Amino acid sequence: MGGQRDRWRPVVEVGAHVVHQGETWQVAALQGQQVYLLQENGTEKTVLLGRLFADPGFEVVGARVPEAVPQWGLFETVPPTAQQRALAWLPHIREVETGLPHAPGSRAGQTMRPEYDPARWTLAQRDAAKARELTALGFPRVTRTTVERMRLAYRRQGLWGLVDKRTVRSSSPTGRADERVVAAVLEALRRQRGRSKGTIKGLRVLTGQILDDLHGPGVVALPAPSSFYRLVNSLADPAELPGRPARTATAPAHVPAAPLVLRPGEQVQIDTTRLDIMAVLEDGSLGRPELTIAVDVATRSILAAVLRPRSTKAVGVARTWPSRRGGRSRSCRTSSTNGSPQGGRTGPTTDCATPSCPSPRSPRTRCGPR
Repeated sequence: MGGQRDRWRPVVEVGAHVVHQGETWQVAALQGQQVYLLQENGTEKTVLLGRLFADPGFEVVGARVPEAVPQWGLFETVPPTAQQRALAWLPHIREVETGLPHAPGSRAGQTMRPEYDPARWTLAQRDAAKARELTALGFPRVTRTTVERMRLAYRRQGLWGLVDKRTVRSSSPTGRADERVVAAVLEALRRQRGRSKGTIKGLRVLTGQILDDLHGPGVVALPAPSSFYRLVNSLADPAELPGRPARTATAPAHVPAAPLVLRPGEQVQIDTTRLDIMAVLEDGSLGRPELTIAVDVATRSILAAVLRPRSTKAVGVARTWPSRRGGRSRSCRTSSTNGSPQGGRTGPTTDCATPSCPSPRSPRTRCGPR
């Protein structure tokens, strides 16, 4: 065919047939940077060489596409099934590109089938013909777009482009988790480092707050709780892995029953916690204040509270409480005694020597917080 000095070397010259915008044209004349194209029906067109070469579907009819050097070392790292699939695609892609399923001279007696003749059909038509053939051969879900995608991958990467890349993806400890969620979980773990471990549920809330602060409210959604727990287990160091509740709702409770409290002031609990806030202290430095509160168990009411920069003590609450209750101490716990199995004592007793405690009658009284 005119237009090819070498059978397998593409050359654009007068008499050559080229594919432009999905149609086959013959080069009628060359003048500077302009190419005069002509079709069999008499249609003429003049285009610049740059625009002709920039057409994604441009090709010189009958020209062989240079093959990339096979990356055999990389190819051998994929599973055998993926290798067989890529090798099965190879002759089909070659046939679409050049009209012959094997390289010239490698197979004696191979002939070009009419439906893949580059002189008669465009690449898009040959892609469609190959898709129909592969579907008839039993290849799963092969369309013209599939053949085109495989052909372009073969042009860029050779045999390696025909390998299913899903078989070579390295497994990630975070799976398919959103990178923004992974970064937020790592930041939440960093913030909790050096503190009480807390629970995974609390870590999930903190992660949601970090995502809202960085990307806006509701922009990045948290994964499902089960997926979030797996993500935390894969990212957290075993020493800083957040804890879970001691038992679930379905597990039996192996703990003593809660004491029965019926009257206000019968039992008062005092607890101290360090707040998760930074405050400016009296000396101008930054620190986390501590809060100590006294809670009445029967009424669930806060009797007294002390907020100090650091190291609050229960005695501070004990001193604050009487001043708020009219000077009468409520730090005594009373309990009825209807008979002691050890001593058989049934009368009223008291262990309190302070005048602020109520006079012992029927109940037994003990001083100090429980």
